Amino acid sequence: MPSGSSAIQAAGGVLWRADDDARRCAVIHRPKYDDWTLPKGKLDPGETHEQAAVREVHEETGWRAEVGVGLGEVHYFHNGRPKTVIYWAMQAVDGRFQPNDEVDELRWMVPDLARALLTYDRDREVLDRFLAADVAG
Repeated sequence: MPSGSSAIQAAGGVLWRADDDARRCAVIHRPKYDDWTLPKGKLDPGETHEQAAVREVHEETGWRAEVGVGLGEVHYFHNGRPKTVIYWAMQAVDGRFQPNDEVDELRWMVPDLARALLTYDRDREVLDRFLAADVAG
């Protein structure tokens, strides 16, 4: 599916941090959809994909992050419209999760457990790209 102007444009990230024992990724629960997914959202007017990714990750997780390597894009249909989401690896810098209207839970998980919890194959594909990039060493 091409990322033309008729497609919904969105961006997000694999938010990660290195704990003492392992690298962990943030997986969020959205009550509206009752799903477990990666943080992402639609672009605001005049915003770049990278700017949207930083904003959306912060809004949905409460964490500020450093943008790392690009993880490509995914394409799917949402409410009958094509949607393109571009992702980055994003290292958590500082913050704290607070439940809100969009996201009621955040779990920091090792990648294998995160992969198992994610609702959508497209999110597992993005997580696999993150792991293949070995951004956390």
